[in-house]
Formats: sequence, C-alpha cells, structure tokens
Amino acid sequence: MGLQAIFFYLFAFIAVASAFMVISAKNPVHSVLFLILVFFNAAGLFLLTGAEFLAMILLVVYIGAVAVLFLFVVMMLDIDFAELRSGVLQYAPIGMLVGLVVAAELVVVIGGSVLTPEAAKSITMPIPNPATRTNTAALGDVLYTNYVYFFQIAGLVLLVAMIGAIVLTLRHRTNIKRQDISQQVARTPATAVEVVKVKPGQGV
Repeated sequence: MGLQAIFFYLFAFIAVASAFMVISAKNPVHSVLFLILVFFNAAGLFLLTGAEFLAMILLVVYIGAVAVLFLFVVMMLDIDFAELRSGVLQYAPIGMLVGLVVAAELVVVIGGSVLTPEAAKSITMPIPNPATRTNTAALGDVLYTNYVYFFQIAGLVLLVAMIGAIVLTLRHRTNIKRQDISQQVARTPATAVEVVKVKPGQGV
C-alpha cells in the first residue's frame, strides 16, 4: 500500500466519521465544528486526485465563510433545539424517501461504470494531462468558453437573490434622519433660506 492510498483511507475515514457526528451530535455548535472537519478532509481528498483548485475553494469559501457563518449564527441565536428535535420523527418518511433515491442513483452510477467501463472514455471534454495543463487552467478553459453564458446566468441569479434578501430584510426607522438626494437637488433659494423679521427686544 502506497503513501497516497494511506492518506486516502485516512481522509475518507475521518470525513465519514465527522459527517456522522454532524447529524448525531447533541450540541449544534459541535455539529458545525464537525462539519468544518468534514470540509478539511474533503479538501485533502481533492488534493489527492489533483483537483487543487476545488480543494482551495472548499477551504476558502465553505470553511472560511459558510461554515464560520453557520457557527456564529448558531452561537448568537437563542434557538430551542430540544423543541426542534421533538418533531423530527414526522420527517422520517421524507428523509427515507430521499435516502432511497440517492442510494438508487449511486447504484446506477457505480453499476454503469462497472458494467460499461468504456463509457468513461467517451466524454466530450477529456481531462488534460496535468503535466501540460493544470487543473485550475483546465477548469477556466471550460468555464469561460463552453459554459460562459451559464456562468453569467448563475451570477445574475445570485445577484437577484442578494437584492431580494436586502429588500425583504430592510426596515426603515421613523426616528432616524436619512438623506434624500432628490429633495436636496430640487431645493431653490426660496425654500432654502427663510428670512425672519425679529422685533426689537424679542428673541428669535
């Protein structure tokens, strides 16, 4: 057994064990920490396969942003998790159905690759030789040439989702002075200056 196989089994075992702890840990903070450990080991598996770009994206995006955000949200919100777990059995049939569908898809994919191994060689865009083209450059070639329109549509969907989240959560307070640019531009000397005539002996 080579060194690469040893690291593969090590990363895979820790990833599977951590994934099980994510759903079985009673403390939600511990679940998020185990989720971060899953991402770390998944990044190690990506490195073993030569997909260094996906490994770095997994570390930077999912661990550096998503998982840490989950951790802070769970720690800051006062959520009664005991009440949430009390009704978990009513979702068991749906969960079993989803699990069976995913298991059937895995059986179809693995069975197809075993019965017809030549199907993997009939892909339209084969993986280039890592010695001549790195994984990051190959992903960039595919993403920004063949799928550039889909990439732009995905960015547009994320932009619309971000604007929608801002609009839905924005609340204007009545006791705060806000700047109105159109009202300031439309001011005239007659409305901007008020002449007050003060009689002698009287204050303003």
